[in-house]
Amino acid sequence: MIVYSATKAGFQNDIMANNISQIILDKYQDITGRHIGVAEVNSWANSLQYMDRVLNDESIPLDAGISIEYHVPRSSKRIDFIIAGLNHDNEETVVIVELKQWCSARITDKDAIVTTRFRHGEKETPHPSYQAWSYKRLLEDYNQTIEEDKIKLLPCAYLHNYEIDAVITNDFYKEYIEKAPLFLKSDALKLREFIKRHVRYGDKTNILYRIDHGKIRPSKNLADQLNSMLSGNQEFVMIDDQKIVFESALKLAQYSSENAKHVLIVQGGPGTGKTVVAINLLVELTKNQLVAQYITRNSAPREVYEAKLTGSFKKSHISNMFSGSGAFHTLNPNLYDVLIVDEAHRLNAKSGIFSHLGENQVKEIINSSKCSIFFIDEDQKVTLKDIGDKEEIRKYAKELGAKVLELELESQFRCNGSDGYLAWLDNTLQINRTANTLLEDNEYEFKIFDDPKKLHDEIIKKNKERNKARMVAGYCWKWISKKNPILKDIQIGDYKATWNLDKDGQSWIIQPNSVTEVGCIHTCQGLEVDYIGVIVGPDIIVRNGKVITNPRERANTDKSIHGWKKLLMDYPVDTKRRLDSIIKNTYRTLMTRGTKGCYVFFTDDETKRYFMSRLNISS
Repeated sequence: MIVYSATKAGFQNDIMANNISQIILDKYQDITGRHIGVAEVNSWANSLQYMDRVLNDESIPLDAGISIEYHVPRSSKRIDFIIAGLNHDNEETVVIVELKQWCSARITDKDAIVTTRFRHGEKETPHPSYQAWSYKRLLEDYNQTIEEDKIKLLPCAYLHNYEIDAVITNDFYKEYIEKAPLFLKSDALKLREFIKRHVRYGDKTNILYRIDHGKIRPSKNLADQLNSMLSGNQEFVMIDDQKIVFESALKLAQYSSENAKHVLIVQGGPGTGKTVVAINLLVELTKNQLVAQYITRNSAPREVYEAKLTGSFKKSHISNMFSGSGAFHTLNPNLYDVLIVDEAHRLNAKSGIFSHLGENQVKEIINSSKCSIFFIDEDQKVTLKDIGDKEEIRKYAKELGAKVLELELESQFRCNGSDGYLAWLDNTLQINRTANTLLEDNEYEFKIFDDPKKLHDEIIKKNKERNKARMVAGYCWKWISKKNPILKDIQIGDYKATWNLDKDGQSWIIQPNSVTEVGCIHTCQGLEVDYIGVIVGPDIIVRNGKVITNPRERANTDKSIHGWKKLLMDYPVDTKRRLDSIIKNTYRTLMTRGTKGCYVFFTDDETKRYFMSRLNISS
């Protein structure tokens, strides 16, 4: 969707009349029905003056096409500035310009990420060259007109206030600067030459109009690439009822349309293969030229499976197929053919950092797609904001006129395929009463350690086999090492350890050196390893055979139960029930991350004795 469209001559006239920002604002509000902040309006007035000066060269044709604030399909992202025309070989060409008013930035150790100052303070954000390049990839991967008509896309970034330094042009970002050239304050003439080199003649063929009205579908190149990545990857091979759910979901997606919306709810406990099916669906639907996206609220599964598909930890255009759950409140209905929601129990009502955007993520996902597939385990809700449950999904499906189908994944592929271990754990944590009061030692390798250091040493030893053993803990220790990595967060007697380092982000669990650190629920939910070591903190204890949860023992750096004290005062019964469920579900999730074994240390002796009494260990 194009907000502003004109020729170069028309654009320059609007600049000369000093009303370009008002024209864009009026068109934006007319098209979207939404308001926009004063800061962004001011940025248009400022940055577009610089682009006017860059274009003020007779070698850049007056009838070159200009587009401002082009909405990238399937997203809420907007391309700042586009120039379209023909190059010296009469090939249709589009120059994408990412405009920034930045004056400074700081380098990070995260791929393609910098830190810069915004109105409300510093924050991490993609490098401008990466941003421009990612828009190019998204358009190439999903716009049929660009693919079939072989329209050339040339991305670049223009930071018109930025003096050259060793940060923004650092070799760490070289890969993306080569893909999308970076022009700084003193580079206006270089940017002009870049545009002149690629746009020699005007837009005689309505390039921008055709792109804007082009059909959105996955390109053959993207489908082939995804398919080859999945082929032979044993982690994504489907077995038993996984295949049944997969085929049923494919059929449902093919039958769905704007007038026949469908919602599929797939219930599955830990290790039943929800993510395996979800990733296979993403690839197959893309191969069938349906516009699909994989969604999780927690970024850890997205980053890990994206890395496994690409085969590296570098960002790539595969990123465009993965999304957070808060990206749909501004989208038009039925924009996607299929949205695949993994870990749907983690969905929130509101979106945004301050939980102030949108109405309800479940509703917005169903509204944005012809077919929505929700993989869910209601016993894995681990924060007060988690609202994803089957009743919520059914309610909004009915409201939006979507037909609901429900399936279940039952076969257990985690915890050595032991349904007995899961039933025993539910019974022991007093989540669900089952007949599994004792755990037989041949069902699953469950060990209790007296010393957290010995436990961690054993995990490090196990990790040498396949780099698939990790330590995790309940969030009962403050994350003081986030700002000072030298400090140790978790201290129990002589044992000292740090939480997962911030530099690894949500892909912590697959980083080779992360075995020396301790992860938490936020960096491991939805993921698995061979062996998991769990430190059970004082937020869950046992007294006289009763499992008792205590939210006061949670570290205040953990936001999963933020605001619980006020909620407890206002709604004591319901809040106590929810807190009890969250803390128990947290340990249930942590203690089911290991496919081969779970090793545990309890900070409380009576709790340790309680678990020991429920092990049927042969001598």
